[in-house]
Amino acid sequence: MTTQIQAQAQAPTILRPASYVSGQWHANADGQTLVDAVYGRPVAVISSEGVDFAQALEYGRQKGAALRKMTFHTRARALKALGLYLMERKEEYYALNLLTGATRRDGWVDIEGGIGTLLSYSSMARRELPDERFLPEGKVETLGKAGTFVARHLLVPREGVAVQINAFNFPVWGMLEKLAPAFIAGMPSLVKPAPQTAYLTERVVRDIIESGLLPEGALQLVIGEPGDLLDHVREQDLVAFTGSAATAAKLKVHPNIIAHSVPFNAEADSLNASVLGLTVTPDSPEFMLYVKEVAREITGKAGQKCTAIRRAIVPSGMVEAVTEALRKELGKVTLGDPARDDVRMGALVSVEQRERVRQTLAELGKEARVVIGGGAEGELLGGDREKGAFLDPTVLLCDSPLTATGPHELEAFGPVATLLPYDSLDDAVQLARMGRGSLAGSVITHDRAEATELVLGLASTHGRLLVLNRDDAKESTGHGSPLPQLLHGGPGRAGGGAELGGIAGVKHHMNRVAVQADPTTLAAITREYVPGGEVREDVIHPFRKSFDEIGVGDSLLTHRRTVTEADIVNFAGLTGDHFYAHVDEIGAKEGIFGKRVAHGYFLISAAAGMFVSPAPGPVLANYGLENLRFVEPVGIGDTIRTRLTCKRKIRKDLRPDDKQPTGVVEWRAEITNQNDELVATYDILTLVVRARDDFDPPAQGGGEGAAQA
Repeated sequence: MTTQIQAQAQAPTILRPASYVSGQWHANADGQTLVDAVYGRPVAVISSEGVDFAQALEYGRQKGAALRKMTFHTRARALKALGLYLMERKEEYYALNLLTGATRRDGWVDIEGGIGTLLSYSSMARRELPDERFLPEGKVETLGKAGTFVARHLLVPREGVAVQINAFNFPVWGMLEKLAPAFIAGMPSLVKPAPQTAYLTERVVRDIIESGLLPEGALQLVIGEPGDLLDHVREQDLVAFTGSAATAAKLKVHPNIIAHSVPFNAEADSLNASVLGLTVTPDSPEFMLYVKEVAREITGKAGQKCTAIRRAIVPSGMVEAVTEALRKELGKVTLGDPARDDVRMGALVSVEQRERVRQTLAELGKEARVVIGGGAEGELLGGDREKGAFLDPTVLLCDSPLTATGPHELEAFGPVATLLPYDSLDDAVQLARMGRGSLAGSVITHDRAEATELVLGLASTHGRLLVLNRDDAKESTGHGSPLPQLLHGGPGRAGGGAELGGIAGVKHHMNRVAVQADPTTLAAITREYVPGGEVREDVIHPFRKSFDEIGVGDSLLTHRRTVTEADIVNFAGLTGDHFYAHVDEIGAKEGIFGKRVAHGYFLISAAAGMFVSPAPGPVLANYGLENLRFVEPVGIGDTIRTRLTCKRKIRKDLRPDDKQPTGVVEWRAEITNQNDELVATYDILTLVVRARDDFDPPAQGGGEGAAQA
């Protein structure tokens, strides 16, 4: 403890974070001086003076060609390697994080949460995207009766630069959550962090560049003012902004952005709400879940989160109980130097930010009264009250929230929330909607009917909603925690944009084009078999080929098999499926088929018997079955056969416990009858042995055996 305090008491070295543009570091001796948030001492000097923004954008566009030539999986592997590389250096980031006023716990969300986003996107891309430079989307559309004219949508990388303007509150996560989907999509990024915490962003970028894991031009960094950056964006570029709603409104109507139809994605601060259900009582688990959640959102990052709870909507009869419980919970929060182990909440990012919060509190005070905090300041465990940016947690109460405007219009971007009482669920929904669009909202109740009514009432004005109760509390990530798999964004005041959202975040950085062609040409372009296209047959059974030997379009047409009554009866006895359409002659005649028909799953089983090569070989296992459709009934005496065609191939990364490299081959199976009518179709996934390649880790052990492996 003493060592930590003494270390923090010493004046930090003045940092001079540099921009990285056009393949070079660009620093200035003079510029804006930044001070640390805890003691108010000079910590860094930043400036973008001399940066040629037009040249930087053009450099990214030109160098981006190398990134676009990489496949999704190659980019994903690079992103994984980068995530692991940064994780090894995280303690250096935590040290700088303290200067921003954030505790280590707050820094964990920013630093390890940001690095985790890289790893999550790497995993999603390798799992959900093809090992190609483009993404076929949706199904093949048949445009002509004969099936010779078809179409499909393709997604390809935009040939520009993703300009990413970030907020001060998450200097690491804010950058990496935008970089990850852009990089996977094949689009280079130009990052412009907010000045107050830019030195932490720069430290991470410096490590990224030194790692050499990303191709040159994939990442550029501007430290300081953005200058005329937006004057030089063009049609293929993209702008993503995180910050205040007021700034977002100005940037999105920038003349050059409008003139070149540059996509502009905004994720703006919003007046997020959390609703305590009417059915919750002080003795139910949900009551304390609500209190702890509101307290956590007030104090986490000193309330400087774009998703923080600003409006706590509670039943009128519960206001007193919630206020008292919040007072006790917030009373446990220790404020001071975040380097100390006994401090739970640090400072705001700057004195200027603290003063802005105080001004907003004064405005809110015209329609609400302070019920917690706002009076004598509590004990400070290290830090400087005047030079540092400390502000005690504050809770207000607005007695007439349906007629007030301030709580729904003014955001104190700090440790502040306002209690809003309500009498009916309709009132609760109306209060939440009065925020005019939010990034995140939450509903705390164990009553499913109540949860349903509130969620459906709030859905149109929120980007993300959490229903929190005793059943999911242990695993819940909390009211405002963004996850790589889910949308981070919201309508209206929240900006109307969307970030993250899993693969949807990748698609945002790509151009969608509809390609029309004949089936064979479309298959050649997309590298996926298109029904009606040419197939290749040879004397070698496709199941005798390794992953590397199989080609898209390789096909097998099986021998024929006539379905008998014995087949149907035996299958019914084996499975226990005695549905009338299969075994009841009278009932079947009165049914929709007018006769007894074979079980659909019998057809699949019979087809497997026709196309499977039974001896051991490269095919290791059936990996799954998808897109099953039964098209026409098959009756007693009908004759079936199956065409099996390689639809696409998916390389699987070799894991440490895998004995040999493998890939997944997706086959299209088409079962037809004696009239060549399609009776069933589905896709089969098989796990197939492949050869070791450059992306596989070296075999374990040594000697001749390892070389052969």
